[in-house]
Amino acid sequence: MESIPVLGIEASPYWKRFWFREFRETVVLQFVGDAALYLSRYVGSKVADRIKDQALEGLSNSSEGDRLHLVTHSMGTVILFDILFSHRWDDASIPGYQSVNAIRNVIFGIPPNPRQGIKLGSITTMGSPIAIFSLMDVDQSMQEARNAQGRVLSTHDITPQLEQLLSSLHQAMNARLPWRNFAHPGDPIAYPLATLLPSLVDGESRYLDIKDVVMHLTDWRDVLLKPLSQTPLALIRGRAAHGSYWHSQQVAQKLVQTIHQVAQPLEAAAGVR
Repeated sequence: MESIPVLGIEASPYWKRFWFREFRETVVLQFVGDAALYLSRYVGSKVADRIKDQALEGLSNSSEGDRLHLVTHSMGTVILFDILFSHRWDDASIPGYQSVNAIRNVIFGIPPNPRQGIKLGSITTMGSPIAIFSLMDVDQSMQEARNAQGRVLSTHDITPQLEQLLSSLHQAMNARLPWRNFAHPGDPIAYPLATLLPSLVDGESRYLDIKDVVMHLTDWRDVLLKPLSQTPLALIRGRAAHGSYWHSQQVAQKLVQTIHQVAQPLEAAAGVR
């Protein structure tokens, strides 16, 4: 992740006196900047258009027996889950509506046509800040706008449609969806999800086989910093930790194991040797 220029900040005569400048310029400003841009209706719709083109091209020849394994990192997790499940895209008059619905139509279990599309085989998240969606979960006792099922609606609440996806998959597959969440201990963007997500969805883990996978500290600099993990010094490795998943053998091995885990019963049912 490269440093991004921030007009008016680096020009300040006081900027060099601030601590964690590299961390601020890379991890914090990059992530928050991407989030702010994406949440804007204009940029968000352009992102949806691009994902739609790629999704339709990649899934155009999928068949009944195929499975889609989603792998997301950092802000990509937020973007994907917002597009798939957020109610802010439900207004037919807004930019991005057509693209979002085209994406949702190719994934099994998502309205407006939940019984069609390719079924998910697994979800893998890396350095994921998706825990922030828990802050958008709605108190169902509130007197607010509700859907046809009587559930309180919020424009950024992903849990109703995520729960519908997981429920539909469970009914069709009679199995819980594998979800592996990789988190480097030194990654300031990563959060554990295994206890959080079931509480947002059904509270009983009926639909999700979710596990947090804490990354092994294989870099000698991470090992040296471990005793100082709760001090500001640990931030000096935040940038490297956030990008470490892409070249991790641990991630690659677990991902392959998960795909094999999903493929074996499908191959057995199809009589594949």
